[in-house]
Amino acid sequence: QVQLVESGGGLVQPGGSLRLSCAASGSIFRINAMGWYRQAPGKQRELVADITSSGRTNYVDSVKGRFTISRDNAKNTVSLQMNSPKPDDTAVYFCNAKVIPLVSGLREYGYWGQGTQVTVSS
Repeated sequence: QVQLVESGGGLVQPGGSLRLSCAASGSIFRINAMGWYRQAPGKQRELVADITSSGRTNYVDSVKGRFTISRDNAKNTVSLQMNSPKPDDTAVYFCNAKVIPLVSGLREYGYWGQGTQVTVSS
């Protein structure tokens, strides 16, 4: 069993900063890609940013230059530093990890956190 637990959401003013964190725990053999997705009311869930185990990153165009994703492989954590957020960034943010569990025959599974609300408003 693998669990992802997010923290760090809340209310932030436009132009401020906020940091989201996610920790993976459980019977983990290896974690491949980790990422952050978001879902605003009435919209589909979208990828915000992801990062491979070797540190290669990918961002949706709307957050490039403002958000930074990072991970600590030793601690099985991934973070999203949100600088200069905008009201359009308001959404529930979900952590995602592509995990090979200890007993899986080296098969990869995708896991989700429970989500954390981020509201950007003055």
